Amino acid sequence: MSDIVRYGADEGVATITLNRPESMNAFTTALRADLFEALELGGSDDSVRVIILTGEGRCFSAGADLKDRPDRSVAEILQTEYRPVLEKIASLPKPVIAAVPGSAAGIGLSLALTCDLLIMADDAFLLSPFTTISLVPDGGLTWQLVRQLGYRRAFQLSVESERIPAARCVELGLANRAVPATELQAAAQDWARRLTGRAPLSIAATKQAMRHAVDRDWASTYDVEAALQDRLLGCADNIEGIKAFFEKRKARFEGR
Repeated sequence: MSDIVRYGADEGVATITLNRPESMNAFTTALRADLFEALELGGSDDSVRVIILTGEGRCFSAGADLKDRPDRSVAEILQTEYRPVLEKIASLPKPVIAAVPGSAAGIGLSLALTCDLLIMADDAFLLSPFTTISLVPDGGLTWQLVRQLGYRRAFQLSVESERIPAARCVELGLANRAVPATELQAAAQDWARRLTGRAPLSIAATKQAMRHAVDRDWASTYDVEAALQDRLLGCADNIEGIKAFFEKRKARFEGR
C-alpha cells in the first residue's frame, strides 16, 4: 500500500484516508487497489471494531480521475476494480463510517453511500454529475439513490446534477448527521469509539440482516434474523450483556 491511501488504527478504530488531495482524491487504478488493500487490512484485524473512511484535504472524492486513461474498457474497470471495493465495504462484519469533507461526487458519492453510516461537514455536499459529461451514474449509484430517495427524486437529482448540501442530505436520509467542518474528523472518531463499546457480534449480525433486507422480501429477512438470533443467543457477549444489565454496569464485550 502506497502513501495515496493512509491507514492507521487506534483504540479499536481504523481510519482509512484517501490521500490525493491535489487531485481531490480522484480515483486511479493505484488508488482503487490501495483502498481495497486497506479495507482488507481493517477487516482482518481483530482489534479493529469500526472503520472510518475519509478524504484528505478539501474533498472526500471527486470520483474517477478523468486524466487517468487505462487501456481497458470502463466496464472492465467497474467490474474488476471498483466493484470489489464496494462489495468489501458491504460485506465487512464491521461498520464503516464515511466522513465527508467538502464533497463526494461521481463514484466518490457511490463509495460514500455504500458505507454503513455517513457524517458530513456542514459545508459539504453530495453530487451526481454524470449528465454534465454525458455519462450514467455508476458504481451502484442508481441503485443507492432510487432505494434511498425513491425514483422521482433520485432521477431529478441525477439528471439535474443538483448539489445536495449537508443539511438537505440529513433531511433526505442520505447522511446521518452534519457537523461543523472543523469538527468533522473529531466527531467521526468520537462516533466510532462509542460504537466500539457495542457488542461486535450483534453489530455484524445487524448489518448482515439489514443489508439482506434492502432488496429482499419480508419472509426471507425473517428467516435470516431467526438464524442469526439462534447463533447469538447464549454466546459469551450475550451472557455478559444480560449480566451487566442486571448489575447496572457497562457491559464489556469481547466479540465472542
